[in-house]
Amino acid sequence: MAPERLAGWIARFAARHGAIEAVILPDVVRLDAADGAVAECHVPFPPLRPSPVTPPTPAALPAPAAALVAHACRERTVGVLLARLGGHAAGVFTGTRLVAAKVGSRQVHGRSAAGGWSQQRFARRRDKQSAEALRAAADVAVRLLTPRLADLEAVVLGGDRRAVDEIREDRRLAPLFALEAGPFLTVPDPRLAVLEGAPDLFRAVRIRLLDP
Repeated sequence: MAPERLAGWIARFAARHGAIEAVILPDVVRLDAADGAVAECHVPFPPLRPSPVTPPTPAALPAPAAALVAHACRERTVGVLLARLGGHAAGVFTGTRLVAAKVGSRQVHGRSAAGGWSQQRFARRRDKQSAEALRAAADVAVRLLTPRLADLEAVVLGGDRRAVDEIREDRRLAPLFALEAGPFLTVPDPRLAVLEGAPDLFRAVRIRLLDP
């Protein structure tokens, strides 16, 4: 759920299920309603810290719930690195605004159905293409994200986990990976439009509902 809709959703949850009590857990704010319904609101960019700015709410909320709304709505500077064998994208967001970006692609052939020496040569060429593609993604992250390291509050990763794990081995990126924050974004081949849509995913508040 988008952070801007969270306060209204909590108010409607209370209207449907009765008065709520809110409890702050390590990465979750749990809402216990009078009829036994429970909503577990996962904190984006945990841990939950008080914010000096509280957004307007449609109704009075319990203090922990109001703190969650303020935390989720707070504008952050976030780095994003998306990588698959077919392409990569890196960007810096302030809130939902993409303020810097670099997108690229590399050709990596699919697996060959041929056998024997031909298959082995094809596999070696594909491995070389894969290594070059992932090195290009790492180079982009070094050029775009590391100069802004002091401003980044978090780094969000996405694309293909195996590709990102290989990039993770690049020692130049250790300071960036130290800022890693979930969830991992499972997205298609990174293009500019995919990168631009990343805030809808990494800013969202995930809610688990438990009926009485």
